Amino acid sequence: MSHDHSLNPETMPAEPEKATLEGKNKFLGLWFFLGGETVLFASLFGTYLALKNSTADGPTSNELFGLGLVFLMTILLLTSSLTSVYAMYHMKNNDFKKMQLWLGITALLGVGFLACEIYEFAHYIQEYGFTFRSSAFGSAFYTLVGFHGGHVLFGLCWLMALMVRNAKRGLNLYNAPKFNTFSLYWHFIDVVWVFIFTVVYLMGKVV
Repeated sequence: MSHDHSLNPETMPAEPEKATLEGKNKFLGLWFFLGGETVLFASLFGTYLALKNSTADGPTSNELFGLGLVFLMTILLLTSSLTSVYAMYHMKNNDFKKMQLWLGITALLGVGFLACEIYEFAHYIQEYGFTFRSSAFGSAFYTLVGFHGGHVLFGLCWLMALMVRNAKRGLNLYNAPKFNTFSLYWHFIDVVWVFIFTVVYLMGKVV
């Protein structure tokens, strides 16, 4: 079975990601998946809020967190969400090269975010001895923030696989829905980070 369905400016539909039944099913299926992910993250947030004061005489959130690095991480991830929007804009305009360019920038920003997060965790462990086993607070913190980091890593692997696999194929009605579902997933993990930034870091410094 061929999946060519190549696009050109004359025949390209307004929404190539939803032009086929498969594309519509991918779009719908992703929303079901994100609904489950929302419930999962809500549970992790609830657990963190319940345990954030259970420090077992170890460092508190106010002592640990430095907002400078966290602001940088936030800028990197939110900017990556914007670049993925640019990529989808060029997809709808059938400009595959520019779409790939902006997706590549999205990937670089995501890698930068992960590098900062790894540095953050290493700093807490080396400077404060703050580990997953240090306290209930430590377990809740590393589970929530680390689980989000795992989602970022998964998204980066997904994006790189899409870019490499379709580098020579160009844009068509078969892969357009795949790029679109990635972009929606990436926006989701960006939104989750906004909640982490607010609930974990900002509230950790003032509450």
